[in-house]
Amino acid sequence: MLPGPKLDRIDLKILAKLQQEGRITNVELADAVGLSPSPCLTRVKRLEKAGYITGYGAHVNLNKLGEFLTVFTEVTLSEHRRGDFSRFETRIAKIDEIVECHLVSGGYDYLLKFVARGVSHYQSIIEGMLESDYGIEKYFSYVVIKSPFIKHHFPIQNLFGQTHT
Repeated sequence: MLPGPKLDRIDLKILAKLQQEGRITNVELADAVGLSPSPCLTRVKRLEKAGYITGYGAHVNLNKLGEFLTVFTEVTLSEHRRGDFSRFETRIAKIDEIVECHLVSGGYDYLLKFVARGVSHYQSIIEGMLESDYGIEKYFSYVVIKSPFIKHHFPIQNLFGQTHT
């Protein structure tokens, strides 16, 4: 993906504020970042068009809906050609219960995050992946016992504030 326009400290403030409060009004956002509403809206539209803002949504509290299980799974593929990785990624993207996929360095190839109804649901998904030949050589599962916190925002200003001002 090509880089978008160079961001300044106000753009970074806008991104940080929007990821924390996606429903904030433009007037409130402008006030929070030290702009008047019209230039603020222009910047937001530019950030959306350039692909820095990819969407808006609600954070759902799954615990309110019922019991569920989170499992992190390390996956090692049998083969390591470029096509093997592409095929695996394309196929697992279609599994709704896999909510994150990371290609990693180290002792295995992928770290997957599953959300399932329970252990048997998770196991049926894994068994289906093995039976359908996703190219998995081995996998290790880590059941989450408790999640003390989950952040839904990135520390944008800490990560990019110094280099983009």
